[in-house]
Amino acid sequence: MSEKQIEIQVSQPGRAEAESDDEPTFPRYDGPAFLSYGFRPFFFCAALFAAVAIPVWVLIVAGVSSSGFLYHPREWHVHEMLFGFLPAVMAGFLLTAIPNWTGRPPVRGIPLLSLLVLWLAGRLLLTMPWSFPLVAAIVDGAFLVVVAALVWCELAAAGSWGQAPIGVVITLYAGANCLFHVLALRGTPTDLPERLALAFIMLLLTLIGGRVTPNFTREFLIRHNKTAISASLSAVDAVAIVLVVVAAVAWIAQPESVAAGGMLLAAGVANLIRLSRWRGWMVWREPLVLILHVGYGWLTLSFLALGGVIFGIGLPTANAVHVLTTGAVGAMTLAVMTRASLGHTGRPKHADSKTVLIYVLVNLGAVLRVVVPTPDAPTTLTHLVLGLAAVGWSGGYVLFVLIYGPFLLRPSLDD
Repeated sequence: MSEKQIEIQVSQPGRAEAESDDEPTFPRYDGPAFLSYGFRPFFFCAALFAAVAIPVWVLIVAGVSSSGFLYHPREWHVHEMLFGFLPAVMAGFLLTAIPNWTGRPPVRGIPLLSLLVLWLAGRLLLTMPWSFPLVAAIVDGAFLVVVAALVWCELAAAGSWGQAPIGVVITLYAGANCLFHVLALRGTPTDLPERLALAFIMLLLTLIGGRVTPNFTREFLIRHNKTAISASLSAVDAVAIVLVVVAAVAWIAQPESVAAGGMLLAAGVANLIRLSRWRGWMVWREPLVLILHVGYGWLTLSFLALGGVIFGIGLPTANAVHVLTTGAVGAMTLAVMTRASLGHTGRPKHADSKTVLIYVLVNLGAVLRVVVPTPDAPTTLTHLVLGLAAVGWSGGYVLFVLIYGPFLLRPSLDD
């Protein structure tokens, strides 16, 4: 069974286990390899952006550099991670997966380049205080709106309504970005769109991570003649997903309520049980699979950390949020980016020592960011640990650009 077929099952869990061995055939593409599939430009640019944006933010926090961004530095940092970096990774994943879901040709060539330029324009305009604020907000907001529209058009053309939840989530995510700009331009707090984005991230990682992790684990165990885990959705999975949905809604509506805290803690426990059923300890020989378990582990810890904040136990709020953003998002995005970049360029799906170093750096950076002390008046120690966290986390993406960049720029080995 090919990885692309597994991806189809991941997105459509209700389909039968058996799939045809025939891959979708598309018209021949003779343009630049970099623009042949969405994962190539968007994974490359997302990693490059993460490698630069985090060190810039740390320099601003440390007072070494001043910012001339359109928004306040804190709002710029939050926006660019939630609505800049992550949507680029999402676009790369979706533009690569949708052709497999629908059997329709991928977006490539000039249309793909146009979408990339739109994303880049948003990043550039938000760093310019002299740009027209409304124009900058419209250009940046347009990216996710266009991605959502593209998803709906492709699903409608193919009649692939089983993927409609993906379109719904991307549409809501686009709406959260637009709301962020409306509030930021008015000079009012952006807490609500930030929570909306974080809640959508929780849901996406629970749904997508909760399918790819056991599926790729099962594939690995079968390939190595070990007892495979079940690929079907169990009662434990269903309960874990429902609890995340309820916890996310409660946290969006009343982020400091006891009900939200209790649901987050319950979601954390349920997903920890869910994770244990996937037997991650059995795939330690293949880091390309193990990193998925690590990423999902970060997700379960984020539920517990955010729930603990509400009850006044555990980490400070900012640190708890970073369990989700630097930990779960950092590990899971690189897990998907490395695996897809290898599989879709005709290379063996195996993590070598350099790829392992990528995983180590991003997780080390996440740990440091989560444990860094956050007093009201930052100290030298705070700046030092933040700097080390930035070096680690961004260093993982720097290595991705250096190691996987040539894979993304050149034609696939099986072309």
